[in-house]
Amino acid sequence: MTPAALTRSLPDSLLLSGHWTAPGVGDIEREIDRLRGSTTTIDGRGIEALDTAGAWILQRFLGRLRHGDAGPDGVAVRGLSPAFTRLLDLVGQRMARQAALPPVAAPAAPSAIARLGRSTTTVLSEAAALLAFIGEVSGAAVGCIANPGRIRWRPILFNIRSAGVEALPIVGLLSFLLGVVVAYQGGEQLKPYGANIYIADLIGLSMLREFAPLITAIIIAGRSGSAYAAQIGTMSVTEEIDAMRTLGIEPVEMLVLPKLVALLITLPLLTVFADALGVLGGMCMASAQLGVNFAEFAGRFGKAVSPTTLLVGVGKAPVFAAIIVVVGCFQGLRTQGGADSVGRQTTRSVVQAIFLVIVADALFSIAFSTLHL
Repeated sequence: MTPAALTRSLPDSLLLSGHWTAPGVGDIEREIDRLRGSTTTIDGRGIEALDTAGAWILQRFLGRLRHGDAGPDGVAVRGLSPAFTRLLDLVGQRMARQAALPPVAAPAAPSAIARLGRSTTTVLSEAAALLAFIGEVSGAAVGCIANPGRIRWRPILFNIRSAGVEALPIVGLLSFLLGVVVAYQGGEQLKPYGANIYIADLIGLSMLREFAPLITAIIIAGRSGSAYAAQIGTMSVTEEIDAMRTLGIEPVEMLVLPKLVALLITLPLLTVFADALGVLGGMCMASAQLGVNFAEFAGRFGKAVSPTTLLVGVGKAPVFAAIIVVVGCFQGLRTQGGADSVGRQTTRSVVQAIFLVIVADALFSIAFSTLHL
């Protein structure tokens, strides 16, 4: 195939040759832009093939010449075959009609109220979808309770290991360091009053009631909740979820319930583990900074902390676990598109899970205060 070309045969005449088609035009537009000198005659006898792409380029060139020095009637195209002439005229008529159309006005930027309304609608629709998903999970859970043979124990044990056992190091380390920080900051305030022994009260109540369950839930939301969303989101993108439904396997029962049962078991245990490490960190700092040895700390700790304090903190853990699993799996199932959607939904799951965990913790605090617990 001979590529499209144009050469100046005379000072005011151009000779066109080659295939003026989509595969053949190549860099012909750059050659046209570099063209110098006036042109009044275009000889098209050398054109071997012409399609709409070549005709469009040629019509643009003619339009530029007619609006230039040659004047509206100063450019003549000669030597084209009748078929090429009809195609060139047809493309020219289409370009003229498009040029005659009024310019499309750019859409006006939405107002602040419109943006607020759209955001509110999006949030409400997602909240409604989340409530529907909670109902779907609840229905599947009731069905498994009514028919225990449908419970998949192997995925439950796998999730207990991945979300519980493998999370022990990070949960223990952060809880220990949190206990150290709380003891140090609290000790600096108790020292001037000679109330060093009350560091046991501060550590016991703050860690067992608030810090240990909250920091454990946040760690698990970032660690396991994101993994749930990424796993299910990837399965949605690769159409594995649709394949499961085609085979008659309910995705909620297969993917969500084992994670929910596993985290309902592991999060309270991780909270107790975080309680122990947090108190240990506080004891170490109290001994090093405040002169309160382990025996004195343990004696005061037993008087200041009641079993109710421990149960209040551990009782929050199942609620936090349900929030983390439901939000993570919900965002995973809403994944559409490609890999970028997986990352976006994973980020949303972590942010929403942590937000809802903190909101739930605040509601627990209000409820326990009302009940004087």
